[in-house]
Amino acid sequence: MGNPLGRYLLTLRRLWGTALAMQLEYQINLWLEVAAAVTNLLGSLLLLSLFFGGGRMLGDWSWAQALVVLGVYTLLEGITSTWLRPNLSTIVGHVQQGTLDFVLLKPIDSQFWLSTNRISLMGLPEITTGLGLMVWAAGRAGIRTTPWLLFQTLLMLLTSGLILYSLWFLVATTSIWFVKTWNATEVLRAALSSGRYPISAFPAPVRRLFTMVLPVAFLTTVPAEAILGRLSLPWLLLSLAVAFLCLALSRAFWQFALRFYTSASS
Repeated sequence: MGNPLGRYLLTLRRLWGTALAMQLEYQINLWLEVAAAVTNLLGSLLLLSLFFGGGRMLGDWSWAQALVVLGVYTLLEGITSTWLRPNLSTIVGHVQQGTLDFVLLKPIDSQFWLSTNRISLMGLPEITTGLGLMVWAAGRAGIRTTPWLLFQTLLMLLTSGLILYSLWFLVATTSIWFVKTWNATEVLRAALSSGRYPISAFPAPVRRLFTMVLPVAFLTTVPAEAILGRLSLPWLLLSLAVAFLCLALSRAFWQFALRFYTSASS
């Protein structure tokens, strides 16, 4: 195919079509994930409600506004289960078994293939509940949708997804040296779990950490601000810059790591 973009899209369609066909053979697993997603959401709601007892506020966020943040977090968890974890967890296996050689020899970008060759239905319940919670909570907060509000919301959700992908890929890339990255992955998941709360609810040092070092604020709070219609232009532009920087860093780090990869045939 002469068009490179068309070739990549065709490859993606075939890879995902095959993966979905295989998973639909075991539909009971999907229903179990639905039950798990509902249970996790109820647990998160219960934990969040503890901060609002007695009419208290969480930082400067009301109950409905904080639910928007939780909705964004749940959506990202679904994206992680649907796309990131099924793909990036296989990098370790490729390095251990020496099959990364075959990936690097494919006539397609290795980072693209490793990041997209699998897709799972297991995260769809979380994606659905996350989107539903965001819409419902925004309505309870009195938000009325406008074209600009919808545009900046979609844009911030896109940047949030790109930042999340970049962080996961950076950790997965370290398997070139360390092979087993389970501990680093768990640390990343634990740190990102703080994104279920508005960033202003944390002490000032933690807010700086989650903004300037580990961009948790740009994963959930900034998109939630966009949904609530109170995102300023500087924060919008900063979020775009952070997403671009994280994506470029993940690409550069992958290219750097490949210099240290020892081929199984060498």
